[in-house]
Amino acid sequence: MKKYLSVDIVTTKGWVNAYKWLFLRRVTQLTILGLFLLGPWFGVWVVKGNLASSLTLEILPLTDPYVLLQSLFTGFIPETIALIGALIVLIFYILVGGRVYCSWVCPINIITDIAVSLRERLGIKGVTQFSRTTRYWILAMSLVVSFITGTIAWEFLNPVSIIYRGLIFGMGLAWGVIVAIFIFDLFMSKRGWCTYLCPVGAFYSLLGKVSLLRISASKRKQCNDCMDCFKVCPESQVIKPALKGNMSPVILSANCTNCGQCIDVCTKDVFNFSTRFCKS
Repeated sequence: MKKYLSVDIVTTKGWVNAYKWLFLRRVTQLTILGLFLLGPWFGVWVVKGNLASSLTLEILPLTDPYVLLQSLFTGFIPETIALIGALIVLIFYILVGGRVYCSWVCPINIITDIAVSLRERLGIKGVTQFSRTTRYWILAMSLVVSFITGTIAWEFLNPVSIIYRGLIFGMGLAWGVIVAIFIFDLFMSKRGWCTYLCPVGAFYSLLGKVSLLRISASKRKQCNDCMDCFKVCPESQVIKPALKGNMSPVILSANCTNCGQCIDVCTKDVFNFSTRFCKS
């Protein structure tokens, strides 16, 4: 497993502990995707809609708050059920971490993770660098364009929406989007799409500033400086303050995706899921 790490994690921790959170993430991502496709593919309408707006079991409305925000910028006032759906989603992500969307829900994450794994195995070193604020500028521009054009601008470019439409109506352009993101992350910039460009991740990171669920380096004294957690973390800059600092061991950065990869690869069991209020 992960030949670029300092040790063979499977041999050290066993398969279950080495892949536990990765396995749970994949099950969650594919289950969510499958629920949306049950209706169009098999006529079993557990969930109607898509990640932008959906209704589960004819009872639970869910609305992407970023899509709702763009809608408000167009001057359109959504129906009450859409507002309720957005409030439910906001509360959920405030509790579990905004960028949990990126690692546990978004299907693009599967593509970028495969690209990164292959990149590391092949020893590819990309040269393209972007500012971490780029995605926030793209986020702001999407709202400006929505205001000017009266459209939910990002939905025309959103890879997630394009792939969902492709799975229902025929892949076509969706294959091009998948290949483009994969090649970009493989050859141009490690985790470039999610880390530097995606405005959806930027939006959910704003919710992550106050989220309750966190990863904590609660046993940081056991750290042997192998750096494996830094190698696998999609936002490795968030680890150091908790692991090496003199303050709380809790990773408080809004950009932590709560993916659990640091837990999976750590042979010293330094990391665990906790809350933002944990002191040790």
